[in-house]
Amino acid sequence: MLKDFSVQSLFMGCLTAFVGFASSFAVVLHGLQAVGATDAQAASGLTALSISMGLCAILLSVATKLPVSIAWSTPGAALLASAGAIDGGFPAAVGAFCVCAVLIVIAGLFRPLGRAVAAIPAPLANAMLAGVLLGLCFAPVKAIAFNPLLGLPIIIAWIVVGAFKRLWAVPAALAAFALVLALGVKVPDGALASLEHSLMPSVELVRPAFTVAGLVSIALPLFIVTMASQNIPGIAVLKVHHYDPKPGPLFAVTGLFSVFSAPFGGHAVNLAAITAAMCAGQDAHADPQRRYWAAIVAGVVYIVLGLLAGAVTAFVALAPPILIEAVAGLALVGALSNSAMNAFQKAESREAAAITFLVTASGVSFAGISGAFWGLIAGGLMMALSHGVQLLKR
Repeated sequence: MLKDFSVQSLFMGCLTAFVGFASSFAVVLHGLQAVGATDAQAASGLTALSISMGLCAILLSVATKLPVSIAWSTPGAALLASAGAIDGGFPAAVGAFCVCAVLIVIAGLFRPLGRAVAAIPAPLANAMLAGVLLGLCFAPVKAIAFNPLLGLPIIIAWIVVGAFKRLWAVPAALAAFALVLALGVKVPDGALASLEHSLMPSVELVRPAFTVAGLVSIALPLFIVTMASQNIPGIAVLKVHHYDPKPGPLFAVTGLFSVFSAPFGGHAVNLAAITAAMCAGQDAHADPQRRYWAAIVAGVVYIVLGLLAGAVTAFVALAPPILIEAVAGLALVGALSNSAMNAFQKAESREAAAITFLVTASGVSFAGISGAFWGLIAGGLMMALSHGVQLLKR
């Protein structure tokens, strides 16, 4: 196995982990805090997710000799941000994370459930995701309205760097955020001392509470979004690069690591979709049989980054929340455009997708249940009605 190691894979693994962490940790922090996590609990969730991702990537890549990249559910974190706090607070959200994790395990072991998720009409799944992402993608504009001197540098960095290298756009926005925080935000007295204290990694165990609101508002939509937007595309990316893994065991293992991270505040661990192409592509190594080392290295770096999550969270907390939300929104612009395009591509399902999108994006909850769930139900009913009418016309 050591003979397959290469400097090329080392570099690509480090780059994969850095891009994966830097481009979306803001989304995760915002999502966890939106469902009631304190700063300490959000840092704990970030730590648990990063370490679980790293260990899962190492285990699966070593076991399969395939470049299996692992990530947290970025669309799932955006879903949490749109769902907001539910009855029962963060313990109820953690209970929902546990249920979602178990569902992912079952989807991997029990094929009918996995097929059922895959059978959800792609336009509706994409429309729900677009609706979930829309609110957070408004944040960059709101940041400019809040303070142009603080918001504009972040967005300009994203635009300029992205014009040359899209992969570095969000890290550039994050670097601009750090500069804005250092030069333009007044740091309270004693804040730097607390930042030094947070260098020591710590996790908080949250006792899960299982509620109907948590199940319907968070667990089920989180499961659907994670499977449809992360796990299934993750398998597709591997197949595009001429790898042919068995999906079931991979799903089940990611679900198990989600179970481990959930009590510490982690929402979901899954197959990577975007960064998967970095480890599976030719840049990781010319020999496809040796690219799995890139995923192993990425796993090691994720663990290191996870141990620093407390310091990252403490640093981010020094800035006005809208600024880190702006970084998170910029990180999701690509996902929003892709999901919207896929949602409205087919004319026959366009109205159903529009209803799903509008109900989800409204952010309105009915009976304590978030709009993401109702959006999927409303769109599904509209699609069923349209199909029924077409059958009657024949």
